[in-house]
Amino acid sequence: MENTYQKEERYLLAQKRVKKIKGFYIHLLVYILVNVFIIIANTNEYFSGTEVFWSWNTFSTALFWGIGLMAHGLSVFSRNIFFGSQWEERKIREFMEKEKTEKWE
Repeated sequence: MENTYQKEERYLLAQKRVKKIKGFYIHLLVYILVNVFIIIANTNEYFSGTEVFWSWNTFSTALFWGIGLMAHGLSVFSRNIFFGSQWEERKIREFMEKEKTEKWE
């Protein structure tokens, strides 16, 4: 049977994960809205004859921002190879031990 501390710790971890997921979805929404606006603006310029629609400028923002969005999604939804939960736990314990020894010495 779990004690109260374990339940609270699981709740806090779940809450932290939900915040990360929410942050990703907000990032995705902003990405879509901004890039749709850019493409519509470039489409209007294309039909007015002042701009070439299939130019680098039309899609460069979406491409580079998309790479950043993909990295954000991977950090939220996949296992983090470099800084996983085990690394996090180990660092937390390390800092707690360091603080405990420095506090009493």
